[in-house]
Amino acid sequence: MARADANETGLAYYPPRARWYSPLFALGDSVRRRLALDRIQLPQRMTVIGLVASFLVPGMGVYLRGPWLWRWAGFAGCGLLLLAFLAGFGHPAGNMAFGLLLSIHVTGFVYYCNPLLANKPLQSRLLFTLLFLIAIGLLVYLPARSFIQQYWLTPLYVRGNVIIVQRVADPHGIKRGDWVKYSLKDPGMNENDGGMVRVRNGYCWGPVLAGAGDRVVFFADSFKVNGEARPLLPHMPESGEVVVPEKHWFIWPELDISGHGYVGEGAISSTMVQLATVSEKQVVGIGKPFQRWFWRRQMKTTP
Repeated sequence: MARADANETGLAYYPPRARWYSPLFALGDSVRRRLALDRIQLPQRMTVIGLVASFLVPGMGVYLRGPWLWRWAGFAGCGLLLLAFLAGFGHPAGNMAFGLLLSIHVTGFVYYCNPLLANKPLQSRLLFTLLFLIAIGLLVYLPARSFIQQYWLTPLYVRGNVIIVQRVADPHGIKRGDWVKYSLKDPGMNENDGGMVRVRNGYCWGPVLAGAGDRVVFFADSFKVNGEARPLLPHMPESGEVVVPEKHWFIWPELDISGHGYVGEGAISSTMVQLATVSEKQVVGIGKPFQRWFWRRQMKTTP
């Protein structure tokens, strides 16, 4: 019995085994010491986790610091502004909602930091607010907006209307009707009918009219893709045909045309046909227009 009691006593003082996440905490402590973050003393009503969460999440500062009613009002207001930003994406109303969301975010963060600023003069408070307005805007909102436009949604301005397009990453899946952003390939000076056409460098968005191997034939009042007739688009030629090469797409460009002197329609049409044959190397982004965006029915975007 005495030996059993001795074993039980020894087991009680056996040190616990390290958990699988222990190296992460050790790494975090090492980084804090190297950056001298362990020397920073926050007021008792503030924590590092709360500070980081208030910096990254809109409305979190109000939730952690404010009374019960203001907590949920702050989150609800940020949620409504986020929806307003997405619903008005590409419109002035969406940009206004984006700015208001940033303002509430910064206000909540400064509110959470109130114990740190309690005894500071007004000039220091204003400078603190301005600095973190810039920091949150550059480190949170600008990257988030760029990520949305580059990998998720893109607003396109088509004939005076805003079309919201869903971004698609794989260029090999491009088919007729998909919207493609591509760089313009300068065909050089085109002389015809006594005029010359010059194309400036830039980017275009447009729907794919034909893919590799498709045959595009032009007529006086229409054009056909593999025998399927469609209305003639601006500055299309009234005769001729194009067979789309491999790893190319036929996308008719919409360009602003300005002229000096006389330039014949033949020179413009010939240049546009050359620009319409887009290679895989020119493709920058791919998108599919939504039929509806929130309550708005978007205009028909495929010819």
